Amino acid sequence: MPIPVHALAHSTLTADALDEFLALPTAPHVPDDFDALDLEVRRRGWAWEDLVQDSFRTGYGHVLCTEDLTPFGVPDTRSFLVFGEVYPVDPEDGEMDNGPWLYGLVDDWQKLPGWSGRRPCTDQDCEAVLEQAARTMVEHLGQGPERTAPSSAAIATGPALTHRVWRTPTHALILGPASDNGPYGYLTHLQLSCTPLSCAPGLPPADDADGLDRWINAHVDW
Repeated sequence: MPIPVHALAHSTLTADALDEFLALPTAPHVPDDFDALDLEVRRRGWAWEDLVQDSFRTGYGHVLCTEDLTPFGVPDTRSFLVFGEVYPVDPEDGEMDNGPWLYGLVDDWQKLPGWSGRRPCTDQDCEAVLEQAARTMVEHLGQGPERTAPSSAAIATGPALTHRVWRTPTHALILGPASDNGPYGYLTHLQLSCTPLSCAPGLPPADDADGLDRWINAHVDW
């Protein structure tokens, strides 16, 4: 039976947006100086964004977060491209207390250029957003994910949505839900993470579900 979700806001992950994101670690380095960053942000058609602390809105309308102050030319930092925001049903959530302001936050995401939303929706609606993004990933990388697994409560609040893992020689690419690192903490990102493989050692065996959870969490939690 589909699990209910209070609200979903999302934007399509396109091939062009994916190309831009995956090229960031090897882009010309831009120092973490505000004037230099601002110049590069404007050159790319990006903007500064406050839906997540110290984040950017790309020219494709997605929200990009990074551990470093600069996402440009820093191969040893973690970056996250958020293309969906979920307000999951929590059985202990007092809707009368949290509903009004959390719906407003989802509305802020939905107002971003190129975004749309559904209220209410289900886990299957969220999965459909991830499946579309996965198709873009497969077309770009020329191969399916190395691992596919349901998310755990330790990684993201809400229904168990699918995590998909790819690896390049230097980075882990993880598509799936993650806890938000914005100013609120009750919502769940649907995101693509591009993180150095050094965040965690080799990918655990396919039958080690707990090990895979720990490996994913080491890459997507920041």
